Amino acid sequence: MIRILIVDDEKNQRELLSSSLSDDYETITAASGREALDVFKVEKNIGIVISDFKMPEMDGLELLKKTRQISPDIIFILVTAYASVSSAIAALKQGAYDYIAKPIVIEKLKSIIKRAADNYYLLAENRELKERLKLHYSFESIIVKSHKMKEILSIVSRVSESKTTVLITGESGTGKELIARAIHNASSRRNENFVPINCSAIPETLFESELFGFEKGAFTGAVKNKKGKLELANKGTAFFDEVGDVPLGFQVKLLRFLQFGEIVRLGKESSVSIDARIICATNQNLKEKIEEGSFREDLYYRLNVVEIHIPPLRERKEDITPLVNHFVDKYKKISGKDIDGVSKEAMRYIFEHNWAGNVRELESVVERAIVMSRDSTIDVDDLPIAVKTALEDSGSLTLESLEKKHIEKILTSQGGNISKAALVLGIHRNTLMAKIKQYGIKKQ
Repeated sequence: MIRILIVDDEKNQRELLSSSLSDDYETITAASGREALDVFKVEKNIGIVISDFKMPEMDGLELLKKTRQISPDIIFILVTAYASVSSAIAALKQGAYDYIAKPIVIEKLKSIIKRAADNYYLLAENRELKERLKLHYSFESIIVKSHKMKEILSIVSRVSESKTTVLITGESGTGKELIARAIHNASSRRNENFVPINCSAIPETLFESELFGFEKGAFTGAVKNKKGKLELANKGTAFFDEVGDVPLGFQVKLLRFLQFGEIVRLGKESSVSIDARIICATNQNLKEKIEEGSFREDLYYRLNVVEIHIPPLRERKEDITPLVNHFVDKYKKISGKDIDGVSKEAMRYIFEHNWAGNVRELESVVERAIVMSRDSTIDVDDLPIAVKTALEDSGSLTLESLEKKHIEKILTSQGGNISKAALVLGIHRNTLMAKIKQYGIKKQ
């Protein structure tokens, strides 16, 4: 249960909030900002702070700043009888999650806390996952800022310890194998083999021998026993990349393996028990393949126990800046060049590009730009023609106009629902409303 610290110099207000929330949450109270800081020294796992704005000695904004220094992930909700746009913006800029005006409507406060608690648990899951990955695997390439990708990491954290089959879908270049490896390396199987199987690269006639292995003399050229890829993945994870390309004739054998956990090597009569976690990925529509008759429906449902869909980069542009920064750091070390970043003008082109090749294409563009760069900053001239075309075709755009255009697009896709659009954009609802006002976007 999440713990809430209530800070208010008025005793009646503290007790009212504490009693109103105690059925659903564990509450702790403090009569001042100083006392609240003392509470942090002895109490652990405080997830949410609800603080009055105007208090003697230390006001709510100052407490917010000091609290963020102690615990950057803390959820801070400000209560004020002096509600104004300026105080709200100041609080949000300092990292407050939300604010509520007095007199407090308890149901409204509970609604804010519910959203805040969900956000806290999501951050905690992602933090735990990254710590586990840091301990057991250098997984620096998982760069996320958008809410969509944070949700995916949350799912990774939850499914990692089970043996449940996972189907990862998404366009080429979105990072499906990266997520598969994250699941493996966050699990108890992390010290065993992760065996990638590129289904589109294995000839149909060799599929069974490649996956199940063979005995010496099983066919011409079988001069010794050979373990198949599934046997190599025993106790670990087998990753079927482009599972939609598994030959129809082999699919029934794969289904049998999923049901019974046994394989039979070519040239051998007895079966071998295999304990392998199965993770699959595809950029194809498997339901369409089922209708075409090229993919078994029963196999599809065996594989698709948990589906993780990775959205294309054009639908999560919030991730572009941190990804660019990551790739710049990566390739400047490899090239030995002293590159300090990307110019604002070049970033305009990068943001406007459609990124049909997704993260893989972005990485390639950054690598090329570093190779081509003649000075310490990547500029427009260092970008390939394909990336520059979109912005040049659309005329002269600013970062502000690009942001406005993106917000309008997301609002349209969400039917004008501000809360849903804020979730997709990965920003707070109040922040989105401020952007709508700033850009003069008409409500739909």
